[in-house]
Amino acid sequence: MDEKQTIPEVRQRIDTIDDTILDLLKERLECAKTIGRLKSETNRAKWDPGREREIYERLLKNNQGVFPDKALRSIFHEIITTCRLSQKKTAVAYLGPEATFTHLAGVKYFGQSAEYRAMESIDEVFNEVEKGRVEYGIVPVENSIEGAVFSTLDSFMKYNVKICGELQLAISHNLVCRSGDIRDIQTVASHAQPLAQCREWLKKNLPDVPTLQVFSTGAAAQMAANNPNIGAIASSLAIKTYELQVVVKGIEDYQGNTTRFLVIGNQSPDRCGADKTSLLLGLLVNRPGALNEVLTVLATRNIDLTKIESRPIKGKQWKYLFFLDIAGHIDDPIIREGCDILRQICAYYEWLGSYPRADNLDLTNGT
Repeated sequence: MDEKQTIPEVRQRIDTIDDTILDLLKERLECAKTIGRLKSETNRAKWDPGREREIYERLLKNNQGVFPDKALRSIFHEIITTCRLSQKKTAVAYLGPEATFTHLAGVKYFGQSAEYRAMESIDEVFNEVEKGRVEYGIVPVENSIEGAVFSTLDSFMKYNVKICGELQLAISHNLVCRSGDIRDIQTVASHAQPLAQCREWLKKNLPDVPTLQVFSTGAAAQMAANNPNIGAIASSLAIKTYELQVVVKGIEDYQGNTTRFLVIGNQSPDRCGADKTSLLLGLLVNRPGALNEVLTVLATRNIDLTKIESRPIKGKQWKYLFFLDIAGHIDDPIIREGCDILRQICAYYEWLGSYPRADNLDLTNGT
């Protein structure tokens, strides 16, 4: 750029660039709507994760690091999501009320343009999806510090839904209240997981203040907004939503606190080349080595087992189902072969879905 240019001249050029970007965004939106109509005529799924992955890879390659890669991906995530949702307005159920970490995860995944519906429990999120009252639900499934979210795992045993995607959200817990003064806090409210993740900080800094477990961080924020003597452990989104003041930022006991969320719907997407498959298995009783037999099926085919978790079957004493995550898509020949064998040797077999891996999406900033 010519160094002799004046500030008004450069600003005029920026205005011209912005107007061009806006015109191109409007044109892109119209193209997305056309794609949506064409897909409807051929009964194809609206969401094509493989196509979206190609777009991100092409843009990052062409960028060559000139524009910050993370910001570029974030900008185009919002553009792509908005254009996709223009094909059909998407309703997403989440554990409410507003401003829970699950709500924040939904916004990170689906963008601002989706319609978000708050539910009172994880069980209700599953029910809304199964009944077809929403296209998608988003639920927490595990935390890097506290482990599995059992209400989510148990819901997979009750409802007929499919996993459509996942994301990992870096969690930073904030202590908030109406005044922003820690001396006003007589009770600290939050969901069980954040209370557990901040246990040592609370013990050290608020040793005489009782904690109150509620069903979500959003509910805790609502309580803090209505009562000057209640502090809440909540998300940054809650601070804005309920007009609260930050007392202390980042009170979690361990760094690297990350929660994995699952997107559930009625149909898993096509393979994108960087996928994960989830299974629910029941082993044959009184059969020594049954679990080892399952693991051997995977190991002999070089199928990467990324997670295994057991849950008791309600009403059946000492009987368990196993949740497995494996790398790959059900349409990959080797995954299909392994799953076909598991179906034969297991007392219970259910394919929960195949979907793009979270490490294929840079959506982890959830402070």
